This record gives sequence, structure tokens and C-alpha cells, in this order.
Amino acid sequence: MSSIDLNADLGEGMPNDQEIMRVISSCNIACGFHAGDKVMMNKTVDLALECQVNIGAHPSFPDRFHFGRINKHFAPKEVFEIVVEQIEALNLVARRAGASLSHVKPHGALYNMASVSPELAYAIGEAVYSVDSRLMLFGMSHSCLTAAGSQLGLRVVHEAFADRAYLKAGELMPRSSPGAVFFHEDQALTQTLSILIDQVVYDVGGNRIPIKADTVCLHGDWYGAVTFARKIKGTLIQRGISILPPKAAFA
Repeated sequence: MSSIDLNADLGEGMPNDQEIMRVISSCNIACGFHAGDKVMMNKTVDLALECQVNIGAHPSFPDRFHFGRINKHFAPKEVFEIVVEQIEALNLVARRAGASLSHVKPHGALYNMASVSPELAYAIGEAVYSVDSRLMLFGMSHSCLTAAGSQLGLRVVHEAFADRAYLKAGELMPRSSPGAVFFHEDQALTQTLSILIDQVVYDVGGNRIPIKADTVCLHGDWYGAVTFARKIKGTLIQRGISILPPKAAFA
């Protein structure tokens, strides 16, 4: 592998956005439903422009109280509508700043549920396509979300996670479970290198799971996030892997 995209979820009110933005190549900006607001969207878009980082929408279930991390039960039509609303909100902010969106990555429970639900995944894909068919759709590697995006003709970007534990089916371990998030740099770095070099990830039982990664997510919402992100980037560059955003379908 000669290059990889590094992405992070930003505009969520965390203190590390500026430092994380200088490490990554794609950012996913909260659109107000789980975090953020118009002021935060403007600030984050401006920072992304300054750092020459691709800008993506990060739509969620409408659930600020639980930060969008609790499963909700919406009909596919409702999911379509809330995703369209959030993409359009960020798109308006971006256009006023002289920028454009490159991608969409669902957040939290919406992302996880769409990874295993064809109906939910298709509703999200349709929402993205209806706003702009040139937008890329980020989704869990080999998931229902990437399958739906491909079926609709979107450019899909398979995502892997540097600092999250995987289950046997290739899904992420729920954050509520002990060990779901890696807080040790060496553990996360080992997993990242396995994903990028060997195209495998090991689940919590030690089983090998084949994985495709066009982008790797780095979380910026913990105390060691900046140091870890810099170490990941530095290690990849040392190994001859460039940090570059994915190319759009019609670039």
C-alpha cells in the first residue's frame, strides 16, 4: 500500500480539533444532531480549508443527550430525511466558505446499525445520492453500508479503525464493553499496521478477519488522541505510506 486516508470526527466540541486536523487528510464534521452547531460547523470548515483537509458531513440520529450513540428506530424514509437535512446544512456552510463537501460518514449508532441493516444502509445511500451523486460514502469495511453505496453508484470508501476492538463478525465491539476502545498507542499502532500491511484485523478472540481499508479512523475525543495520531502518521510515513485523501468518483 502506497497511501492511505486518515480521517477523524470533528466539530463535536472537543478541545483537540486543531491539532488533530493537522494530522489527518479527511474530516467528518458534526451537523448539529448529535453535537455541534452552525458556529462550530463554520469554525471547523475554516480550519479544514486552512489545513487542506477534505470536508465530509457526519450525520447522526437526532440525539444530543446520548451523543448519537444509542440505537434508535426510525423508518427508512425518516432516516433519508434526517441525513439529507444534515448534509445540506453542512453543504451550505461549506459553500459560503468557498469549500465543497467530498464525502459523508454516518455517526455512532446510525453508522453501526447501517453496517448490518440493508434497509437503513440503502436509505442513507439514497440520501447521499439525492444531495450530490459525486459525494463519497464512508462505511465499515465490507458492510451493508458500502454495499448499498456501490449499488447506488456512489464511490464508497471502506473504513477501518485504529483504536477500536473488533468482534468475530467484523463489527466493532460496543463502546459500553470493556476493552472496546484502545487507549494504548502500541496496541492501536499494531492493529493499524496489520490492517494496512496484511489486510487483516484480529477480533477479541484472536481470530483473523480479512479487511479492506481505504481510510483509517482516528478518534480525537480522549486525552492521548493528538500524540497517538501523530505517532500513527509518523510511523506510516516512515514505512513509505503517504497520507492522502481518497479520490472522488468524478475527480
